Amino acid sequence: MTRFASEVTDCRVCAAIRDCKLSVTFVGLFSFFENLLMLAVPLYMLQVYDRVLTSNSKATLISLSIVTIGTLGVVSMLSLGRSRILSAASDWLDRRLSPGLFERAVQSRLKAGAYGAEALDDLATIRGFSTSPSMANFFDIPWTFVFIGVGFMLHPWFGYLATGSAILLVVIALIGELLGRAPVMLAGQAGMAARRRLEATVRNAEVIEAMGMMKPVRERWAVVNEEKLELQAIAQRRIGIFAALTKFIRLAAQTLTLGMGAWLVIGLEATGGVMIAASIILGRALAPIEQAIGGWRSVLSARASLRRLKAFALEHEYRPATMPLPAPTGVLSAEQVVFRPPDPAGEPILKGISFRLGAGETLAVIGPSGAGKTTLARLLVGAVAPFSGVVRLDNADIFSWNRDEIGKYIGYLPQDIELFSGTVGENISRMGKMDADKVVQAARLAGVHDLILRLPRGYETEVGPDGQYLSGGQRQRVALARAIYGPPRVIILDEPNSNLDGEGDAALEKAVRALRECGTTMVLITHKINLVKAADKVLMLRDGQVEKFGPRDAVLGQMMGPVGVVRGAQGNAAAPDMQGTAE
Repeated sequence: MTRFASEVTDCRVCAAIRDCKLSVTFVGLFSFFENLLMLAVPLYMLQVYDRVLTSNSKATLISLSIVTIGTLGVVSMLSLGRSRILSAASDWLDRRLSPGLFERAVQSRLKAGAYGAEALDDLATIRGFSTSPSMANFFDIPWTFVFIGVGFMLHPWFGYLATGSAILLVVIALIGELLGRAPVMLAGQAGMAARRRLEATVRNAEVIEAMGMMKPVRERWAVVNEEKLELQAIAQRRIGIFAALTKFIRLAAQTLTLGMGAWLVIGLEATGGVMIAASIILGRALAPIEQAIGGWRSVLSARASLRRLKAFALEHEYRPATMPLPAPTGVLSAEQVVFRPPDPAGEPILKGISFRLGAGETLAVIGPSGAGKTTLARLLVGAVAPFSGVVRLDNADIFSWNRDEIGKYIGYLPQDIELFSGTVGENISRMGKMDADKVVQAARLAGVHDLILRLPRGYETEVGPDGQYLSGGQRQRVALARAIYGPPRVIILDEPNSNLDGEGDAALEKAVRALRECGTTMVLITHKINLVKAADKVLMLRDGQVEKFGPRDAVLGQMMGPVGVVRGAQGNAAAPDMQGTAE
């Protein structure tokens, strides 16, 4: 227990655990009286054998039985109260920590963290441990010394036997800790790896089924899962061996107590009641140690979970806290922005990007695949932080802006469309409190209002997990309405017409024109020349660098060849048909 508690140091998780000290105090108090009253059973046996049987007093037997049964009833109530306090404390701990861990878990995905969603699993492990017999057993272990002391009071030999047995069990527990710790930790890590592999596979279920990839994908997952199973088997075998050895020692000690008691009775050094009482007391003295060894795997798992949570909580905040700022006007700029992948040896994706966009202006970002356009979009909305440089909205660092405040001023349509389980209306209103008028306004502006009305339940139609009940084009148009909802001051659209048909394209162009008239600052990442023509400025990226930036007509004029095709920096045709692309 001491070693487990030593893991608690200064961090949010540990502070929350320390705040449970009042509950722990009450549990300790309940445990004190519960274990104290458990002495009623050996005392009852002592009195029955030494007084009732010798005096043949039925009244004494009835009185002792009533008092003992009443005492055991109180013990049961104390045990129930202790379990309820632990359950309430674990519920409180979950409610206090889970919202913050959920937020950090989502943010860990943005910074490509390997550990994120598992934080809630680790919290569940700690919560389960706190309500398990293993946790309650820690409060009983100190009473081992009390019961050993009572054994000495009955006869020194009983005390020596109990002390020797307890020492032997503690030695076994320490050896089990040393041999079982590594397999349990490695098994936990392998289990998280297997789960991450499964989650990544499930996201590609359609591809797997369509192209018959199930067998090779399953075999790859099985390799990771087999490693987890082997480590779990090793840990279980070792812990099982020590648990069996512990049980043998405890049963042998109780048997020897009866034998030793009989020897003392024969020698007139003890009575039959003392012999029975000593056997019960020794069993109570060794039971907490035996139960601790039997539940040691849960202790190791909880401790490993606490370590991971502590390290996770000690990480720097994903986004620094800042004071509230006034509503932005929409001036957007990038100043020498550099972004590189988490691998420090990796090549930067963006290399010194700089530009400025006035309030109400529209920027078209073009360039070949892999130029860094999508990464730039994520930086412009403040989803991720640049490695160096800064993206500013109204001269304030957009990444450090409080998300709860800035969210309503930002609209974002990512390249990979993700909708949430819920209705169409809830998704358009960004899963917040739904304003029906604004939802319909956004849908009309996105040209998706009539399409939604044709759905089975209109705006109340469930989109399903990840929007799977809608087609790709429907998801993109609903996501466009979500980006427009408000309407926001700044909108970033990343390939907004990648899944649209002719009708959807026309609706998108109409929405862009309407937003420009409203004075919304827009960034359009696109390959389509019709959207480029709707922009005020054009930014061309190549290999993560700005190749061209300026007014639309000037940039397009530099890129146009004598036959009317868009050309690259070296004069090579970058796209054969200007009507279709501007790459």
